[in-house]
Amino acid sequence: MTTTQATDRMLFVNLPVSDPTATRRFWEALGFTVNEAFSDERATSVQLNALTSVMFLEHAYFHSFHGTTAPESGTGALYCLSAGSADDVRDLVERALALGGSPAAEPQDDGPMFGWSFRDLDGHLWEVMWMDPAALG
Repeated sequence: MTTTQATDRMLFVNLPVSDPTATRRFWEALGFTVNEAFSDERATSVQLNALTSVMFLEHAYFHSFHGTTAPESGTGALYCLSAGSADDVRDLVERALALGGSPAAEPQDDGPMFGWSFRDLDGHLWEVMWMDPAALG
């Protein structure tokens, strides 16, 4: 029997959305890849990196997995994406806003860290953050 190391674990975030097709267009336009094997008219699987995917599921389909309903507001959590530089943060958020996302907060420049956030088409809160590698020690 093998044991999965914590560093080998994959993460699949599942979020309810109103329109998986519009969500697909939004995330593809931001430069992310859609995994076709897990996407259809009810779901869009966006690959953030080799170990992290976000499953955007039509509301009824999302709730079919756990048998409950919840408010459509996406404010239940804050999802943070890393960026390679402060300019990368600005670029991604500006593109998200141009594609129909909405502003969530003003950019935050904390010296060795720079972040800015937006809400996607369904109100889910996304922060994009860069941290100066030299500040990590």
